[in-house]
Amino acid sequence: MRAAALGVLLGVGFTVSTAVGAASSATGTTAATTTTTATTTTTAATTTAAATTTAQPAPANTGAPTISGTAQDGQLLTASTGSWSNSPTSYSYSWLRCDANAGACSAIGGATSSRYTVTSSDVGHRLRVVVTASNSGGSGQADSNATDTVQASGNAPANTKQPSLTGSAQQGSTLTVDVGTWSGSSPITYDYTWQRCDTSGANCSTFITHDVQATQYTLGTADVGKRMRVEVQAKNAYGSSYVYTPVSAVVAPPKTTQSATTIAVANVSLPDRLVIDRVSFSPNPVRSRNTPIVARFHVSDSHGLSVQGALVFALGLPYGWTYNAPEQATGPDGWVSLVIRPTRNMPLRRADLVMFVRARKPGDSLLAGVSTRRLVQEGIGY
Repeated sequence: MRAAALGVLLGVGFTVSTAVGAASSATGTTAATTTTTATTTTTAATTTAAATTTAQPAPANTGAPTISGTAQDGQLLTASTGSWSNSPTSYSYSWLRCDANAGACSAIGGATSSRYTVTSSDVGHRLRVVVTASNSGGSGQADSNATDTVQASGNAPANTKQPSLTGSAQQGSTLTVDVGTWSGSSPITYDYTWQRCDTSGANCSTFITHDVQATQYTLGTADVGKRMRVEVQAKNAYGSSYVYTPVSAVVAPPKTTQSATTIAVANVSLPDRLVIDRVSFSPNPVRSRNTPIVARFHVSDSHGLSVQGALVFALGLPYGWTYNAPEQATGPDGWVSLVIRPTRNMPLRRADLVMFVRARKPGDSLLAGVSTRRLVQEGIGY
């Protein structure tokens, strides 16, 4: 029985030993296996991480950028980004100036916004924009189509220096208009509207309207005690604008003391009448439409005295051959000079220019009082 127990004990010991050995062997194997597994796991993790951190693809253009706006000097153009794949996170822009065929393009300095204001340097050129789309994976570029050829812009006249009047504010003196200075597209033309105002410079009334020739005016009796101003209107193909001169000083009567051979028109009364007794023309005859006719008329009364302050008006006939000249007052010697300007309708063949001339007393009816009328003529093309 003891032998059996010993056999059992030895068997157990062997088994335990074997088990221990097996355990040791198993432990070693397990450790190795654990080590191998750890190594394998680390490699897999590294591979997974590498796959996870692969760079995102750079943006790729799927629809070209476009430019909106008018290709004209001074206008604002706006660029769209176009369409892109791979989720761009930012965009940048570069505007290009190209030749008229949309080639030979070069970058415009400082033009790196989605908006660009066209300048005079762009006139005659065509414009493009290059859009760069970026993300963490890189960037891509795409060009827009070219704009139309950039056109120059035009501007209506704008006054930059007020017009003015020069000359002495006294009866018999001549006032001259200085148009001042104007901005705007050339060519610019001007016309003149003359007005008489009260002593405060208000309540102005017009007596010459939009006359392109009326750059000068000789002050007459009707202007004494008034202040003068001129509306200067500037025009070009893009519009018009006007500005008034400052008003003149109050127009004074003439300084000249009348002689025994001169009478003021205010002292001529019925039954005496005004008489247009002398006439002269220069040039005479007329041979060019470009040369103004200076017509001089002398006015006296029924006693032969020269009349100062009579208002004289002349009208060329047939109608349309000449521009109308403003009514003017005679000077201390009874003479007045009117500038008659031919129109393009006046023939240059041999003919006669007839003038209806009227002299009147200020305040009198045009058809009554001491007024007088006369027809005179000047030769054309003789």
